[in-house]
Amino acid sequence: MSELMAESDIKALVADILREATDQGATSAEVDMGVNKGFSVTARQGDVESIEYHQDKAISITVYRGHRSGSSSLSDIRPEAIRSAVQAAYHIAQFTDEDPFSGLANKDQMAWDYPAVDVAYPWDMTVERAIEETKACEALALGYDKRLSSDGVTLSTGGGWSVYGNTHGFMGAFRATRHDMSCMLIASQNDEMQRDYSYTVSCDASLLLSIRDVAADAAARAIRRLNAKSLSTRNVPVIFAAEEARGLLGHFLAAISGRNLYKKSSFLLDQLGQSIFPDFISLDERPFLAKSLGSSPFDNDGVATRNQFFVENGVLKNYLLSAYSARKLGLTTTGNAGGAHNLFVTTGERSLSELLKHMGRGLLITELMGQGVNIITGDYSRGASGFWIENGEIQHAVEEVTIAGNLKDMYANMVEVGNDVDVRGNIRTGSILINNMMVAGG
Repeated sequence: MSELMAESDIKALVADILREATDQGATSAEVDMGVNKGFSVTARQGDVESIEYHQDKAISITVYRGHRSGSSSLSDIRPEAIRSAVQAAYHIAQFTDEDPFSGLANKDQMAWDYPAVDVAYPWDMTVERAIEETKACEALALGYDKRLSSDGVTLSTGGGWSVYGNTHGFMGAFRATRHDMSCMLIASQNDEMQRDYSYTVSCDASLLLSIRDVAADAAARAIRRLNAKSLSTRNVPVIFAAEEARGLLGHFLAAISGRNLYKKSSFLLDQLGQSIFPDFISLDERPFLAKSLGSSPFDNDGVATRNQFFVENGVLKNYLLSAYSARKLGLTTTGNAGGAHNLFVTTGERSLSELLKHMGRGLLITELMGQGVNIITGDYSRGASGFWIENGEIQHAVEEVTIAGNLKDMYANMVEVGNDVDVRGNIRTGSILINNMMVAGG
């Protein structure tokens, strides 16, 4: 594979595109560009199933004619292709309706002096080594129990540049990497088959779990799902395991996003300054965190990101706003075009096992299915599987149940957040205990 484009070359290309836009008559323009390369290897049943290389450029252009806008995208960087893409965006802008809220973010909001973010750690992994690693991980996993078979082990590595520029004269760029390994297993017993997996991901390969740890975790997860039962309908406490608790808080971010607010499609409309969570819960954003996949010095508008609270002592302090949604709402951008960057949740002192003992009796949720979440009303109903808990101990696996409630009640009724923080995503949370939800079985 050829080398990744140099930062200076990428910036020069973005500048050329912006120049072309103004030459064609745009009153302003912006360009978002990503350049990435890497590879992935998948092994299954002791053989190499696939080797995939990727090397791509994705360029998005938006031009403005006053308050009219048009967009196009391209990957071909020849001058004639750039000229054609800009022409297409400019032509589209002729026919769009005027929108008084459209346009670039204000010049004084740009991340002119943005700090470097520590998220680029290229890995010297080769395809040959990746094949050895995936095969070794699979062999270790299958060695834990004869009831296990493999559904594939994948190792991926890659990285690249994220660049944003606009006709204010702002040009921002940062490099990031991402490396991961996953192991998917099938556990079979009599006529029952259960599937589960484990994975590890980081921008720094030295922080990845070992292949032995990934294999052991995947094996344990798959085996413990055997002998699963349903439950009769009941109201009980539930614990969302940390990897599923991320999604629970992701619904909160959707509810406070500017787009849903100005469309009046959120159950948290007009809730600034109101208590949403118990007073021991705070949610804050840390966009400059070293070695974190969610870090970024500027948002998709080129606006400077910042450390900030969305919830402080249970009270909603900020919405999640881009420049456009902020204008629509008569507010100021929070530097969140494109979403939040490393959301941290206040955690308690208990581990997951201690949290189970504290709950005593209820349901531990380890997997959720379906899309039964209504952000407009907060109504929540999803298929779930996990484990039934009695006297603080796992009794048996649970499947084919539905959990139901309302997000506003669920947030208000959070009892505790465990200290088992899952660092693999953009939302850093431990397992979450909620004091009461309806669990409907078959």
